[in-house]
Amino acid sequence: MNDDFERWGGAAAWSSSAELTSMQTLLWRAERHPVQSSTSTVVIDLDRAPDWKRFVAATEWGTGLVRRLRQRVVEPVVPTAAPTWADDPTFDLDYHLRREQVASREEMLARAAQLALHPFDRSRPLWEGVLFEVEGAGAAYVLKIHHALADPLGTVQLLSMLQSGKRAHTARKPVGDETAATTTPDPVELAVTGVRTDVATLPEVALSAARTLGHAATRPQAVVSSTLRYGASVRRLLTRAAHPSPELSPRTGRRWTFLTLDAPLEPLRTIARQGGGTLDDAAVALVLGGLRRYHARRGSDLREIPVGVRVSLDRADDLGNRFAGALISGPLAIEDPVDRVAAVRGEVLSLHTERALEVLDAAAPVMNRMPSFVGASALRAAAAPDASVLTLPGPPRKRYMAGAEVQGMYVLGPLPGAALTVVLTTCGDTACIGVNIDASAVADLPGLEECLVEGVEEMVSTG
Repeated sequence: MNDDFERWGGAAAWSSSAELTSMQTLLWRAERHPVQSSTSTVVIDLDRAPDWKRFVAATEWGTGLVRRLRQRVVEPVVPTAAPTWADDPTFDLDYHLRREQVASREEMLARAAQLALHPFDRSRPLWEGVLFEVEGAGAAYVLKIHHALADPLGTVQLLSMLQSGKRAHTARKPVGDETAATTTPDPVELAVTGVRTDVATLPEVALSAARTLGHAATRPQAVVSSTLRYGASVRRLLTRAAHPSPELSPRTGRRWTFLTLDAPLEPLRTIARQGGGTLDDAAVALVLGGLRRYHARRGSDLREIPVGVRVSLDRADDLGNRFAGALISGPLAIEDPVDRVAAVRGEVLSLHTERALEVLDAAAPVMNRMPSFVGASALRAAAAPDASVLTLPGPPRKRYMAGAEVQGMYVLGPLPGAALTVVLTTCGDTACIGVNIDASAVADLPGLEECLVEGVEEMVSTG
């Protein structure tokens, strides 16, 4: 019980910033859903269909505890400032939460994909939830959430915090601050405030620029050399690590297919250690194993493909809390899973020497002051991977939602140019693997699913 109250207290303080961050603003303004989407979907398998009234009451409590879930984004009339969060005076839980009946889990996943493809009403809070009751097979809660509200890691953390550690109802739970803002930020005033802030900081910016120019004047060779090295790093990061696979194209990004897989977690961690890597590396190797089989089935002898991975910005062998996305050349020709993990580890470590890993974070504030098509064009200009792979920590112990036990948590990420996005979420001692596939890029979708299943089985048996 104490653990529950500690987690719920953390949820109450979750995401209290008044404005979107620079990266959230860039993704918000540059979004062209679904081909350049910032929407993630979480599928939570439950052992039973929870009592609907209790489930609604629990969701009502959760949205009251986490105020951000009842807020919407307010944009300035011109992009002189970041968008601001504001309470939605017309918040209606019935709009955001509903339940449906499905005949099978496959039908549930198909409906979840269609839900994800439907764009958000950007004048409302950026989430929607559907409780799917599966005939004779429990239930699943599907949550669609925008990156501006929470990235995949933040979404899993928030859900884990809001869930209960016991099946029974908790009569007295902490409640959030019910004091809502009396006024909604005015878009014109937000823009004017942004201009005033720019004017107020102009002397400081000018002084910083003068210092930079002075440094450049005293050490011109060092500045030129550093600039050239940084430019070379940007060029390497923005170009493809490997040629794209013809078996995973062409891509429209308009047909999403969801697939979920399970694997025991310990064998994956074992094989990661054997290959000198991390669970992140093992997840990439797992996906590459499935894609290697798919290419062999299609008669392709491609040896490597571009893969999107998460890289630590703390440069300490992936330890830390700051990350950036980057591309590696994913080895398809390596049959042994342990060797494949080692090869992936080497590719990831080579990125730690890149000076420009944070280039998008550095450029975001500048692009956010320009029309939205500038940021959208910049994001499209970057090379898209054939597959993006991400690993997330989920709840380590049993969790319940309105009395129903959580049996799996699968994150289905968006497809900004990729043929498939794979997210491995740890849930107790199970690796819950969510796969979002651009169906327009895959000629043999059932065959790809079979190959991914075989890739999972190969990793588990080796580990």
